[in-house]
Amino acid sequence: MSSFKTFLRAGHAPTLVSAFLYFGFSCCIWVLNGAMAPFISETFQLSPAQKGLMLSIPIFAGALMRFPLGVLAQYIGRKNATLVEMSLIAVAMAFGFFFVSSFNDLLAMGVLLGIAGASFGVALSLGSGWFPPQYKGLAMGIVGAGNVGTAVSVLIAPPLAQWLGWQAVYGVAGVAILLPMGIVALFAKEPPDVDAHAGFRHHIACLFEKDGWVFSLIYGVTFGGFIGLTTFLPSYYYDQFGVSKVQAGQLTMLAAFMGAALRVAGGWISDRWGGLNTLTVVLSVVAVSLVCIGFSSGSLVVTTLLLMLCFAALGAGNGALFQLVPLRWPTTTAVAGSMIGEIGALGGGLVPNAMGLSKQYAGTYAWGFVLFAVLSLAMLAVMRVMQIRWTRTWAEKGGRARAVPVAPQALAAGEDKREVRPRTRGSAA
Repeated sequence: MSSFKTFLRAGHAPTLVSAFLYFGFSCCIWVLNGAMAPFISETFQLSPAQKGLMLSIPIFAGALMRFPLGVLAQYIGRKNATLVEMSLIAVAMAFGFFFVSSFNDLLAMGVLLGIAGASFGVALSLGSGWFPPQYKGLAMGIVGAGNVGTAVSVLIAPPLAQWLGWQAVYGVAGVAILLPMGIVALFAKEPPDVDAHAGFRHHIACLFEKDGWVFSLIYGVTFGGFIGLTTFLPSYYYDQFGVSKVQAGQLTMLAAFMGAALRVAGGWISDRWGGLNTLTVVLSVVAVSLVCIGFSSGSLVVTTLLLMLCFAALGAGNGALFQLVPLRWPTTTAVAGSMIGEIGALGGGLVPNAMGLSKQYAGTYAWGFVLFAVLSLAMLAVMRVMQIRWTRTWAEKGGRARAVPVAPQALAAGEDKREVRPRTRGSAA
């Protein structure tokens, strides 16, 4: 407890809490179509491929909007950017409540839901910007645990849709977003770190670096898998096991909650054990559990337990990867995080499409799970190759923070800074 108090004193707790609530409410709204998919599919009589398209659009749209929001935050401040975004979310919910009456309208609504999905990079930078490097992993893990909003969405939206009608849920969400808006406006403070003072060319430099793309692809597995599976699972449970629409949401909540809760643990463990070590375990567990899920579709209990294990690993992986981001890009964490989040989240949009196409053309969801498992193993192999250079330049062995940070100019030049590495007690590679 004393160490956690030390952590809180090292930064600004009200801003951390505000960023968590902002991201949590945004995640809740981002996956609304997935949470209500059984109701929507029944209304429009959607095929598996159409369901996959409907579920993927909010994910793709949210991913593509992340980087522009990150850039905007550099010019008007992260706090102001969050307030602008939440205002737009409220307008988008009004559109859903009043104007969605056809499948094409629903696809347009998916694009608008993407506004909520754009919050990630700015939320993490806002919440962690007050904290020194040795605490950024935990701070980002706490803000990133706002992913629990996805669990809240799949738990609450189906009963509301059954009671009020699924379109009315958009109206409820539009009112709910006013709560985090008020909290951010009153309690959050713009962080004093250097993210907001670097030039535009410096911010986009990570777009042209190999490391940025490797981080993005790994995040496409961890966060992409988390958001894609969360969006898809209500439909999977409803179609595969014949449970009720509300029960499908409740079962999805069990897995989504595990992913959100373990994100904090992933950041905390990575601060101590190293993000690279943590990601090695994460990607291995994800690959094995997904294959098992694909071929255990006859048992509801076994499938649910395996999904909870898979989501726990995905959540820890999200925290682990973003423990590494401020180490690699110490002066441009906000935009680097937005870029990685943007490209990585695109992986989530592939999941519902792959599942829908697998079901429609192969008669089973199993091959969608297997495909994602193969991607997990591929990213594990890439990371293990890249970590040899990473631990010579900007991180300790295993991916822990250096006691003496490497200068940003040295990172850009790819210099080997082994002479500044402090001796450590045999951490694993």
